[in-house]
Amino acid sequence: MARLQLNFPEDQYYYSTQLTVRVTDINAANHLSNEAMIAMISEARARFLFEFGVAETERDGNGIIVTDLASTYRAEAYGRDQLLFEVGVMDFNKYGGDLTFRVTRPRDRKLIAMAKSGFVFYNYKIGQVCTMPEDFRTKFDRVNWID
Repeated sequence: MARLQLNFPEDQYYYSTQLTVRVTDINAANHLSNEAMIAMISEARARFLFEFGVAETERDGNGIIVTDLASTYRAEAYGRDQLLFEVGVMDFNKYGGDLTFRVTRPRDRKLIAMAKSGFVFYNYKIGQVCTMPEDFRTKFDRVNWID
């Protein structure tokens, strides 16, 4: 069975934030659980969007919706570990693109996880995908485009 490989260009990371693994994030095997990692990735995404002035939903109904998430785990993380989440963007298209995440433990520089989350711009009032706003695209001048 083929395994998922996630490798991202270094120049696509635009933001980083630290999160602490809480005791409640630990599973029966005594390390960071899958669902807690997904929640932490979601928090890093929200912080990234806030930092760049992007509302997840505007008054007019336009916002961002997550379309998929792929993750690979490289090492375990434990309670009270500080984790660095580096967030990037890549593969823009007319409607959205991908957010990328590299998760490391700074104290030993250990790579914990890699993740990629697809997103599109979406109007929640009418229930339809909409085109990427120009002001969003121009915030990320290094991002590649795909058709």
